Amino acid sequence: MARLVFLGCIAYLIVGIGQLVVGTVMEPMVEAYGIQYGDGGQLVMNQFLGGMVGITLAPWLMGRIGKKALLLTALATMAVVEVVYSFQPEWGVMLAIGPLAGFGFGTTEAVVGSFIIGAAQGNANVAMSRVEVFFGVGALLMPFAGAGLIASGLWVHAFMVVGILAAITVLMWFLFWPKILDRPPENTATAEARLTKMPNRGRVIAVLAGGSLFFAVYVGFEMSFIHYLPSLLVHNNGLSDSTASLSLSLFWGAMVLGRMVSGHAADRWGGAAYMLITCISTAVIFVLMGGLDSTWATFILTFLAGLAMSGMFAVALVFLNRAVPGMTERTTSLLMAFGGIGGALMPKLTGWFLDEHGTDATRWLFAVFAVAMLAVIVWALLSARSLKRATGSASATV
Repeated sequence: MARLVFLGCIAYLIVGIGQLVVGTVMEPMVEAYGIQYGDGGQLVMNQFLGGMVGITLAPWLMGRIGKKALLLTALATMAVVEVVYSFQPEWGVMLAIGPLAGFGFGTTEAVVGSFIIGAAQGNANVAMSRVEVFFGVGALLMPFAGAGLIASGLWVHAFMVVGILAAITVLMWFLFWPKILDRPPENTATAEARLTKMPNRGRVIAVLAGGSLFFAVYVGFEMSFIHYLPSLLVHNNGLSDSTASLSLSLFWGAMVLGRMVSGHAADRWGGAAYMLITCISTAVIFVLMGGLDSTWATFILTFLAGLAMSGMFAVALVFLNRAVPGMTERTTSLLMAFGGIGGALMPKLTGWFLDEHGTDATRWLFAVFAVAMLAVIVWALLSARSLKRATGSASATV
């Protein structure tokens, strides 16, 4: 188990770096290619569409080619595409290969996440939070590296860094594959049959629907914020490209700190209470950010947002898997697929909104996203409570 968690941390580190690289270099990339922010959002969207396909097909692909082959293929695809990015091909080529990069990111995240949850069982909150810490570390390091490369006029080399690190990760997983994963993968048809035969099938579907929508809003919101925050600071606050990119380090630094304790906090408070408290806090923070546009206020609120949102992904993933037990790979894939949908559509929407309505309105758009996320998690938690009561009543009757 220790080897699995270690390799999972390395994989999430690379995914964190890779998913942040476009946002980190968005400003110089838009300028170099002579495109608009909506076009940059299209690249983000293409990557997440590819990720959605990979996440959706992951359970089936694991059954067809095996866990090891799928994960190594995903990591290798990520490495190759990032290296191609680094040669600054035509914009059409960037958009065309974007889904392949997304396939690598999304599949790696979904497969490793299902590995950890399935193997950790009762310690899933702590194990997933630990792995998510390294996603945050990767996302924290990328803005620092990107700022230096941007200042040196070498921003495009950020993609090469990701490609090389992904190649090293492929080698590590190949050489030190955890034996705990050699048990047969869950059969997709069996999981679907189990869902069909559940006595509270309608309530189960309601929980999965609420959880899926939450992941769509959460991932889309997070990706929108981190990809366009530097641009907001450049145009609204007059910061340089390299200085503005460092603002992401505040967010991800807070993410890392929060994830160190989020698993323990969720175990102590309960997953439902943790999600409700953090979503309320996030909504308040972004409403304040909409009305306070000074540089220091934005920096402070960005740090607080990182703390509030730090454990949402891991804790929600574990909570929903426990709410609907027995289908870990299928449930994880479903939730992450909807995260991919949100990650594909919402940054594209945000880029268009920024082009059309400017920076002040975009800050309020983020506040709308945060309030919407709170509403969705309330629905998901109420659905989970209803399912738990119905299951308890059925058990008592038996």
